[in-house]
Amino acid sequence: MFTGIVEELGEIVAVEPARLGIRGRTVASDAKHGDSIAVNGVCLTVTDVDGDVFGVDVMGETYARTALGALVPGDPVNLERAATMATRLGGHIVQGHVDGVGEILKREREEGWDTVHFRLPEGLAKYIVEKGSITIDGVSLTVMGIAPAGEGRAERTRVDDQADSGRLSGGEGWVEFTVGLIPTTLALTTLGVKDAGDPVHFEVDILAKHVEKLLAAREGASA
Repeated sequence: MFTGIVEELGEIVAVEPARLGIRGRTVASDAKHGDSIAVNGVCLTVTDVDGDVFGVDVMGETYARTALGALVPGDPVNLERAATMATRLGGHIVQGHVDGVGEILKREREEGWDTVHFRLPEGLAKYIVEKGSITIDGVSLTVMGIAPAGEGRAERTRVDDQADSGRLSGGEGWVEFTVGLIPTTLALTTLGVKDAGDPVHFEVDILAKHVEKLLAAREGASA
């Protein structure tokens, strides 16, 4: 489990078909084989550590459902070690299990913050509410606004490939929502350097999914 509070910006140093090498001085300082580290919001298991570089295995399923396949050496990544029982829950409960891949639609630079518009796969829209929590590339954020029904929608026509791992293809709808990013988030995470068209990982609030399942079971039992 994670909290969505990024500990440091790491750097991809090696990309292999089933493995990534990542530099992260803070998270690698006490990492050992078997530890969990969230990389851009994806929970991955440490396989080896060499100084400030750690390795993780990445399965084909993970590449298929995330944008990790588009990473190249030199790319920055958000890193967070798994929470402990003594960890402050500064963000919200994050599993590191990506629910979908979307993209940045546009960003508006204000004095003191950025307003960023995202495209969310339509099937996930029911799980986000204004002022609710969502994880974007491993960063716990608060939803600032959601496009009204019928607005902020687009049709996806790009065909999936290694560089577009996990992204939607033709005919699937998207919904637009916005978040505000303060200077600290802009400086300490990849969201400060990503721009329109860049892919991002979404993880919706697990509590919302549990409530949905419980309500569905109750309705089924009363039918």
